[in-house]
Amino acid sequence: MTRTFPVLHKNALILPERRGFLKGAGALAAGGLLSPLAAHAATPALSLLPVKEEDALVAFGHTGPITDGGWDTAHDMGVQAVRKAFPRLRTVYVESVPYSADATRIFRQFVAEGANMVLGTSNYGDFIKDVADRAPEVAFLECDGTSVTSNLGWYYVTHWYPSYVIGIAAGLMTKTNRLGYVGTFPIPSVFASANATLLGAQSVNPACMMQAVSTNSWFDPQAATQAATALADSGCDFLCGITDEPAYLRVAESRGLKAAMWNLDMRRFGPNAYVSSVMLDFAPFYIEQVRARLNGTWKAAGNFLTMAHGVDRDIWGQTVPENVRTQADAMRDRILAGYSPFQGPIRDNNGAIRIPAGTTMNDMAIYQWDWGVQGMTGLG
Repeated sequence: MTRTFPVLHKNALILPERRGFLKGAGALAAGGLLSPLAAHAATPALSLLPVKEEDALVAFGHTGPITDGGWDTAHDMGVQAVRKAFPRLRTVYVESVPYSADATRIFRQFVAEGANMVLGTSNYGDFIKDVADRAPEVAFLECDGTSVTSNLGWYYVTHWYPSYVIGIAAGLMTKTNRLGYVGTFPIPSVFASANATLLGAQSVNPACMMQAVSTNSWFDPQAATQAATALADSGCDFLCGITDEPAYLRVAESRGLKAAMWNLDMRRFGPNAYVSSVMLDFAPFYIEQVRARLNGTWKAAGNFLTMAHGVDRDIWGQTVPENVRTQADAMRDRILAGYSPFQGPIRDNNGAIRIPAGTTMNDMAIYQWDWGVQGMTGLG
């Protein structure tokens, strides 16, 4: 399912990196559970007129190449599903849309070409919002966005749940109690990923710690390889991360370690090391949103793609013991039934209690996570 709710952030943030807000745009002081985004009232959504399938144009702005094998490949698989579901509809796309005024020009060009719906696969902030404000007849969707206006919405995957499940496997499989995380930037989507994995590991193995290294890139195989090698050299025997390529899985395979990946199934790059992956599936959401736009029922909103409905763990790797699978999947089943493992007390990496006992972090708070949990080093 897709959880949908309207929010408004009047001054959209401009981000140099995708999949996250600027550090410091985190949750409110009251336990980190209230969202500054949700504090605003939503702008009334426009009722956009229906469009015949054969007359419709849907445009996609990809943050990277669709052949990256990760994030943008996953989005492109969703685009292909749209083409199959609506064979008379036209689609256009631009790859590697930069975080600059060039993005605004690209989105404006989509509108000039007659696009009825424009989707950006990353958070482009004002670069997309300014275009949406000037094209009220066009529906806009921004992945990992912050704004909901009358014709601009956002969507994102709740990847922290499968990350927690995979973390349980990590906690059971590590022999050194040291997990290594190949990160990108110190932004909320990375904090949520790393923290969830570590908390899952600590739930079954309290001695687990995590060392993170940031590469300052979503796609830099050389930097990711160097980071993974350094983590392995420091004693980390389970690697995970949030990059768009399999570099650290290759390192794990060559060093006899274990690894969990992101975006898609990457086991072919390290079949003995591969444990699982946070799997993304944008196809159902894209089809749903395009259908609503064609029907004239589309409304701007913030959308979380939930566990088993847009994001999940991948099929377990061939070397994952049965008892590990069983224990991790027991948590997956609980999450699917509505349980959240993100319950207090949760301490930060300075030992301070951030989430009190008896309190549960909601998805919006996790979406804006900007601090590392206890046992985390190298991130925040």
